[in-house]
Amino acid sequence: MMRQGKTRRSARPADNRVGTPRERKLLQGLQLTRKEIDFFHFDDFITLPKKCRLTFSISVPWTFNSDALAAGGEFGLLEGRSLALIHPIVMGGLFVYTLWAGYLGWQWRRVRTIQNEITELKKQAKPVAVAPDGTPVNAPPSPVETQIQQLTEERKVLLKGNFRDRHFNAGSILLGFGVFEAIGGGVNTWIRTGKLFPGPHLFAGAAITVLWAAAAALVPAMQKGNETARSLHIALNAVNVVLFIWQIPTGLDIVLKVFEFTKWP
Repeated sequence: MMRQGKTRRSARPADNRVGTPRERKLLQGLQLTRKEIDFFHFDDFITLPKKCRLTFSISVPWTFNSDALAAGGEFGLLEGRSLALIHPIVMGGLFVYTLWAGYLGWQWRRVRTIQNEITELKKQAKPVAVAPDGTPVNAPPSPVETQIQQLTEERKVLLKGNFRDRHFNAGSILLGFGVFEAIGGGVNTWIRTGKLFPGPHLFAGAAITVLWAAAAALVPAMQKGNETARSLHIALNAVNVVLFIWQIPTGLDIVLKVFEFTKWP
């Protein structure tokens, strides 16, 4: 039972019409719209201490200001320009990191192939000439022997680079961050606009994500020495880089639209 003289408080309609002079004066002084304070009961709001109302007037417009949003304000800051720019910045970094990971992988491949070259050259090298008493004859090295020495020194330098582990770690980071941000970009577009936009950028991004996963799936076979898996791994990542490059212009177009249709934050 409600006590006599007490009335139940209810939220007023979410519009910009403010009935009493007291309400109009308060909203004008705090520069708030009726939509921004509809989250609370208005009767509760006007009874707050002055400092609390001041804090409210600063924080709520920052969170709910529709001018900074692209799809109506349902998700607050998630619709702003700041979060929308995370995707292109991260993907730009991942593109550079993709090239770096490819370089590491190519160097590790060179470590393996250079040993095969040395083995083949040793088969072509002539036996060392010996004197009748069995001692080796001092003679200048043949071109084949010189090449074997050069390749052996090159392989020693490459082994010090630890390219195998560095390539594996770079690929793991690329796979994790790449898949996360590829999905995150689509989610952010939906949050800002309420829909996705099927087109070259979206489809190329989906293909890149699939290629990342497919290339990573070949690693167990590669570790067992399967040359077909190694060649396919290289081919998939080469296609990935081409798609990445082809996707850059469409990505820049989307960034321009973000600046056109959103505002900070």
